[in-house]
Amino acid sequence: MRFMYGRYGVDDLSKFMLILGAVFLLISGLFGIPVLYLLAIVMMAYLYFRMFSRNIQKRYSENMKFLGYKNRVKGFFSKIRRDMKTRKTHHIYTCPGCRQRIRIPKGKGRISIRCPKCYTEFIKKS
Repeated sequence: MRFMYGRYGVDDLSKFMLILGAVFLLISGLFGIPVLYLLAIVMMAYLYFRMFSRNIQKRYSENMKFLGYKNRVKGFFSKIRRDMKTRKTHHIYTCPGCRQRIRIPKGKGRISIRCPKCYTEFIKKS
């Protein structure tokens, strides 16, 4: 406990690197790919370097950058999942003026759609 005093420790980036390194080790063991084995060892070494580092501000900024990328990817897939959930009941159209995505209920026939962002009107079949 006293050894870790003043050191950075484990964060989300460290957990991700640990899981990715384990996957690389497993794949290299199953298929005999030496490049993945070397990459996994380098990743594990960097993981321990980050855990025992005393430069907390630098490790914190690395983790925040990783979390930004992670949230972007997570948001992309959650948007796809949300669209898949509503695809039976709604159409999703893109405004020709500003590229805003607009969700319209199905089964209303040909309707005039007005974009709530730029107020462009266009006609689509719902």
